[in-house]
Amino acid sequence: MSRMTDECRRMVSEGADWLHLDVMDGHFVPNLTFGAPVIECVRKNLSVGYLDCHLMVSNPDQWVDDFAKAGANMFTFHIEALNFDDAKIKALVQRIKDQGMAVGIAVKPKTAIETIFPYVELIDLVLIMTVEPGFGGQSFMGDMIPKVKAVREKFPAVNIEVDGGINLKNIDVCTEAGANVIVSGSGVFGHPSPKEAISLMRDSVSKYCNKM
Repeated sequence: MSRMTDECRRMVSEGADWLHLDVMDGHFVPNLTFGAPVIECVRKNLSVGYLDCHLMVSNPDQWVDDFAKAGANMFTFHIEALNFDDAKIKALVQRIKDQGMAVGIAVKPKTAIETIFPYVELIDLVLIMTVEPGFGGQSFMGDMIPKVKAVREKFPAVNIEVDGGINLKNIDVCTEAGANVIVSGSGVFGHPSPKEAISLMRDSVSKYCNKM
C-alpha cells in the first residue's frame, strides 16, 4: 500500500489509460481494501490518470460525496448492493452525475444481465464481472462472455468493462464479444513486460471494437 501511488504512476507510464481501483468494505465482499482517503492521496500525487473506482460495498450511496471530493473520475457500484430497487438505482445514478463523476453499474456472475438493461442508457459503463468479486488472482469465467455480447448487441455505444482473470490468453474472447474497457491485474503485473501486455491488450480492443 505504501507504494500504491508509485505503482499507479508506473502503470500510466507503461501505457495504461485508466487505473482501476477496487474498493471493498469487508461486508458486500469478504475482503477489505481502502476508501476515499487513499483515492485522494493517489490523485494528489498523480497529475494524470483516469481513476476508475469500483465500489464493492453494501452502501454505495454513502460514499458518493467522499469519492467525488477525492478526485474519482468513474464511480461504479453494484446493482446487487441496492437490491435491484429501481428508485434507489436511478437516484444514485443521478447523484453520482450531479457530483461530476461518470457512472458505472456492475453485475456479479450470478446476476442476470437483463437486470441492468433499464439503466444502460442512463450510465457511462457496464462492468461485467468475469470472476466472483472480492479477491484477485481468480480464474477467468468464460461463461460470462454471452453477457458481454448481449449488452453490446442491445447497446452499441456503451462502454463495456470486463474484470477478472483477464490476460493475453483470453483477451480476444472478451474484445471480440464487445468489451472495450479491460481490467487486468495479474495479467499485467505478472507479465515480464507490463508495457507489452498493455499494448497487446489495447491492440485487441482496437482490432475488434473499432469494427463495431
